[in-house]
Amino acid sequence: MSVETLGTGTTTELSEAGFARYAAEDFLTRVDGFDTDRLLKELQGQFVGMPSDPYGPNTNRYRRYGRAVYVPWSGNLTWLPTVEDAELGPATEYFQGDFNPEFPGARRRFPAIPEEARNNELLRQIVLFDAEQALWLDELRDGPVHIGVHFLTLRVDGEGERAVPSPDFLHQDGERFTFAHLINRDNVVGGTNVIAPPRCAGMKPEEISADLRQAEFTLENPLDSYAVYDEKVSHYVSPVCGGSAPRPGERSILLIDFTPYIPHI
Repeated sequence: MSVETLGTGTTTELSEAGFARYAAEDFLTRVDGFDTDRLLKELQGQFVGMPSDPYGPNTNRYRRYGRAVYVPWSGNLTWLPTVEDAELGPATEYFQGDFNPEFPGARRRFPAIPEEARNNELLRQIVLFDAEQALWLDELRDGPVHIGVHFLTLRVDGEGERAVPSPDFLHQDGERFTFAHLINRDNVVGGTNVIAPPRCAGMKPEEISADLRQAEFTLENPLDSYAVYDEKVSHYVSPVCGGSAPRPGERSILLIDFTPYIPHI
């Protein structure tokens, strides 16, 4: 895929269909001259031993979160400071308004992404690639952009044990765009993605007719990726269960979302 800054009137698969798929080569070519295997392994290592989701007890869900600002005309990417939380340690606030029905209007805090991870050049280039795919939207190109970065792992200890994403139904996120990048997948079944029209939000995939399923796929290999344009689609990922091998299973995903950084006066 050719990567370039997109201008007004540009038509892309993401703008037209409301979703798009990407492959590892789209990101690894941006770190030519670096040890790409090392960068990927270091990024994968950041998903090992993550703290459990403080809002998802008994869900086998583990996560960290960070926020950054991107300035389109200079290409500058800056991470925002964390806050100190009495229970979580360094933390970052996350707010979705009413878009997550499981936590409507809630201002949640998640353990922060460590500085070592924020300094990973592969992560930086993934964020910049994603930003470039969204710059055809005027409100993102013409002002600073707020970026949310989630590290999320669904981990199970044995065959048949389930780990559940949030929310567990078709939904929209509220952010203009969300990109999902597989970091690791081992000894699990499930984790199937479904894309459907916005009117399907709040429903399970089995509750909608087959003709409304615009796409159904499973990310299998590191850096297999997809993106959704929130106003055009709803999306879903199914729970994962432990595979047949006698070891724990996990599905680790990097989620990156983009919204205008608009001052509130």
